[in-house]
Amino acid sequence: MATKYYVVWQGRQTGIFTDWASCKNQVERFPGAKYQSFESREAANAAFSGATRPTKKTSTNAARKSSGSGVKTYTGVEIAAMAIDTKIFTDGGCDPNPGKAGSGIAIYRNNVIDELWYGLYNPNGTNNTAELNALNQALIMAEDELKERRTVAIFCDSKYSIQCVTQWASGWQKRGWKKATGEIKNLELIKEMFSRYQALADQLDIFHVNGHVGVEGNELADRMSIKAIDTRQSEFVEYKDPLDIERILALRAG
Repeated sequence: MATKYYVVWQGRQTGIFTDWASCKNQVERFPGAKYQSFESREAANAAFSGATRPTKKTSTNAARKSSGSGVKTYTGVEIAAMAIDTKIFTDGGCDPNPGKAGSGIAIYRNNVIDELWYGLYNPNGTNNTAELNALNQALIMAEDELKERRTVAIFCDSKYSIQCVTQWASGWQKRGWKKATGEIKNLELIKEMFSRYQALADQLDIFHVNGHVGVEGNELADRMSIKAIDTRQSEFVEYKDPLDIERILALRAG
């Protein structure tokens, strides 16, 4: 039997393994695991070194995406353990709902907060639209990160937004962008997001995290969404003040 070579880009240990058992030990039940088998050592070396891209991914939530069985929620501990270069947290706020809406993002690189973004203020928005807008901006940013050969994951506290893009949109598209129960709200935005997600899906995971449970990235994205509302910032702009986490978290929450 010919030897297969297993490349693990994200797992308990990364590298090239020559048997499935060793590969499985690195990726089984590892959030965001990414691996692939190759027929030759040369192909595996090229893939692991970044000369070629992985053509598929396997992750803890992949089956949930394809089966439509729901969205798993990840804890702060699980997120911190993920070996991912860039972690993008999203949130949308609306005060009241419907009412004044805004979106926020927190970007971590190598598990250190690096950028905060806020904006897309809408005086007549909804919470769902604000959440979708934040996720859309995260997809745009993820595309740039992937071009720099960084691994990326998005963390969103809106199951509605995640399921719109990763589960429901595929069926809606097949039915001519219609659903049996009536209107698809935010349809044009969802179409745009679904197209963007399809182009990135082989290299990107979108994970759900509960809001307001102390996950720092989520809390910072929340504060940015409220800053967008308070400042009525219509463009999506980077937060330029010092990244003083304690001071930012003391701002008004959504």
